[in-house]
Amino acid sequence: MNIFYAVLTLGVLSAVFGLILAVASKVFEVKTDPRLDLLLDCLPGANCGGCGYAGCAGCAAAILEKKAPVNACPSCTGQQTSRIAAVMGVEVKALERRVAFVRCSGGDRAGRKFERYVGLEDCVAAMKVAGNGTLQCSYGCLGCGTCTAACKFDAIHINANGVAEVDREKCTCCMQCAAACPRKIIVSMPYAVGVVMPCANHEKGAIAKAHCSVSCIGCRLCEKNCPAGAITVNNNVARIDYDKCTSCGTCVAKCPRKLLTDINATGKVEPVA
Repeated sequence: MNIFYAVLTLGVLSAVFGLILAVASKVFEVKTDPRLDLLLDCLPGANCGGCGYAGCAGCAAAILEKKAPVNACPSCTGQQTSRIAAVMGVEVKALERRVAFVRCSGGDRAGRKFERYVGLEDCVAAMKVAGNGTLQCSYGCLGCGTCTAACKFDAIHINANGVAEVDREKCTCCMQCAAACPRKIIVSMPYAVGVVMPCANHEKGAIAKAHCSVSCIGCRLCEKNCPAGAITVNNNVARIDYDKCTSCGTCVAKCPRKLLTDINATGKVEPVA
């Protein structure tokens, strides 16, 4: 009999506490905007941080609160961005697609301070060897793949020459690779461009040439011959202003190092030589 009363008491208490919890859940319920889940469904879910927020949830919340534009996510396709705009009831303007670009093509073609680096496959670790890395060029890609590990889209790999190279079709321009690169030679550039300058060496011509067989030597032939005035040589290395560049290819033809490259003509981001 005592067991019966004990079970009955527990049953009654469970029902009472269950009722209290049910009422409390309604009274203290935090209202959420149903659009938040819809926005999260539109985002890629990579949590890459390329938007500047703490993952896709942070980006969705910022868009919902109108603190960020509907095209805040650089990893979204045009279709995904259009869906986000539809959820928010606004129109979205088409953005110029951008991709990451590695300003180096040296790798195995650059001089080395010693035969081979043996150790942790990490560019930061490699930079601490021999003062500023294993390469003679203190601006070149170390090729240890730190950027590859940072990319959530499998869009950057070490190529046959030992240099990081971006797969332009996979790249979403989240720039996590750039943040991970200790050399700071990965930049953002328009996807539609044709001509690229894969070098960031600021050394003077003779030194740069001695350190790497495919380095810019700052000769200014590209700058002098560009009909659009899109190339300038600063700190001994050529830079392209893509707001002015027409991809005419004049600089490619004039470059004595065959370093300036027309991607559309070669299908590669590397020098043809």
